[in-house]
Amino acid sequence: MPIAAPTADELTVLQDEAVRFTRELIRIDTTNFGGNDPATWGKGEREAAEHVVVLLREVGLEPTVIESAPGRPSVMVTISGEDRSRGGLILHGHLDVVPARAEDWSVDPFGAEIIDGMIHGRGAVDMKDMVGMILAVARHLARTGQKPPRDLMFAFFADEENGSVWGAQWLVQNHPEVFEGMTEAISEVGGYSITLPEKGTGQDVRAYLVQTAEKGLAWGRLRAHGRAGHGSVPNDENAIVRLARAIAAIDAHDFPIEYIASVRALFDGITEITGTGWDEQDIESFLPLAGGARHFVSGTLRDSANLTMLSGGYKVNVIPQTAEAGFDCRFLPGHQEEVLALLDELSGEHVELIIDHVGVSVDSPRESPLVEAMTSAVQAEDPGSQVLPYCLSAGTDNKPLSALDITGYGFAPLQLPADLDFAPLFHGVDERVPVDAVRFGARVLLRLVRDC
Repeated sequence: MPIAAPTADELTVLQDEAVRFTRELIRIDTTNFGGNDPATWGKGEREAAEHVVVLLREVGLEPTVIESAPGRPSVMVTISGEDRSRGGLILHGHLDVVPARAEDWSVDPFGAEIIDGMIHGRGAVDMKDMVGMILAVARHLARTGQKPPRDLMFAFFADEENGSVWGAQWLVQNHPEVFEGMTEAISEVGGYSITLPEKGTGQDVRAYLVQTAEKGLAWGRLRAHGRAGHGSVPNDENAIVRLARAIAAIDAHDFPIEYIASVRALFDGITEITGTGWDEQDIESFLPLAGGARHFVSGTLRDSANLTMLSGGYKVNVIPQTAEAGFDCRFLPGHQEEVLALLDELSGEHVELIIDHVGVSVDSPRESPLVEAMTSAVQAEDPGSQVLPYCLSAGTDNKPLSALDITGYGFAPLQLPADLDFAPLFHGVDERVPVDAVRFGARVLLRLVRDC
């Protein structure tokens, strides 16, 4: 029996809770500084996980909590579906956030203030808004006692901002039984809207971007080796100089543009809506049509390697024998081996390429019953809108889940203002999300789980 449509009062509670939970979670500082040393990160992940557990238990659900290490819990709860022979769907989010320097912000990054209709705070879009939405949906299903069409797992992971090492990846490697029967998943950085001029009508139309692919990542270090010595003595084996040459070589490398299938599908979809064609030789003139997604989209046109950290030396008059630089490499699906080999070559013979973490690329079917259900859910709440696939330049917890053959998508539905530059809000200063977008997303997700 299909899940009944919510009453007006139930719908109000659903939306109000999604907003409230988003704000409550933002106020819990879950900053992840990387690694697993308690001296470098706070206890916020545990506090946030405990808050999630309380909210689930309030409606009669009994979640499972698994700690990968002290203070690094993940929370999961499953609601059984009508047809248990079907593969289950995971709705997942992460509870940690990247650091925010209060002096850079115009508001308290953990205040969750509502200003001009926007919830401000670290995690507003990455991704405590989605966590708030899926919590609200889980509670609605528990309160009403209705069964979804298939099993639903609601998962709240630790450590996504550190490559999922102590969160989803650790669970996949150490407790794969937790995900038994799950075949698909939805998570962050997809399902949000861009606004496009519709050809022939003079009107604008919203297009919601479902993330069907994401680039892979490799985080690591360049370690230059040389000869230590006195700062006054000529030294042609200076580790810092060798490192600088490697950095310059990598920075100067021009990675070629390659239009993978999901990128082509997005551009073709934008062309169909707007009537504006795209030219492989002049893609820069087409990219502004991607609006608030432009920065994510431009990051999927080629492989990349950005230098992000520097470390070398210990006294101004001493030439050190080693120096290091950290890098963040992102590669298109299927490019992992060739890109890492290229970085090794560009680094030179005296610079060691050290890979600390690899996250696989994701490339999911652009046509499937789940994609159809996501499309229907969006269009029911925003009639006349379109749904397009796209590739994400960043990464999500769908990466580790893919090791269990769980097909992942990005679908945190948000109806956004046409002039909101959305992508730079991720990890940016003054991160914020519209209140109405969170309410919209909760409605869409409820429709999705009613018909998934």
